[in-house]
Amino acid sequence: MVLEREPQQVIALVEDLLAARQEFLDALADVEPSLLTTPGLVGEWSARELIAHLGYWTGHAAEAVHQAEMGKVGEFGDDEHDVDERNAIVARVALDTDLVTVRQREEAAFGALVERLRRADPAWLDERVSYGDTLERVIQDDGPEHYREHALDLRAWFNGEAEADDGESDDEADSDEKDGSSGAEAPA
Repeated sequence: MVLEREPQQVIALVEDLLAARQEFLDALADVEPSLLTTPGLVGEWSARELIAHLGYWTGHAAEAVHQAEMGKVGEFGDDEHDVDERNAIVARVALDTDLVTVRQREEAAFGALVERLRRADPAWLDERVSYGDTLERVIQDDGPEHYREHALDLRAWFNGEAEADDGESDDEADSDEKDGSSGAEAPA
């Protein structure tokens, strides 16, 4: 028996997304501005590449919701490149982009996801994308869980600790596939 989804479940998802992004922004606000483009935060990435990375994946989730709006959620992901390849492209583009523009793009992608979620039919959350995940799982992975993961990376790096994903669980290892983290020691 399939349970009916309630509008409150979508509202809770939006609230979780807003809270997770704020956690990331709070961690980012603690970073000395001159260090925002210093490599080594996550692998070779600086905060600029990390912000671009989050913007890309937030946009990815927004596109999944858009596909649900069009009744095509099952096709979402059919034509996607390898995760590592996409992350590398995003990082390369970010390197040649000023920080203000990178932040504006992330903010726009985030806004698009929130807007689409606020209009979403709760039943869509259980629909599956082409690679088998539910739409809700795509949103969680690309949205709140991703922002929280990288808020921890920021806090760990600027506290001189190892990357936040050291000693990770199997579930956390799955998210590393998305960000290309190596689990290497972060600079002190």
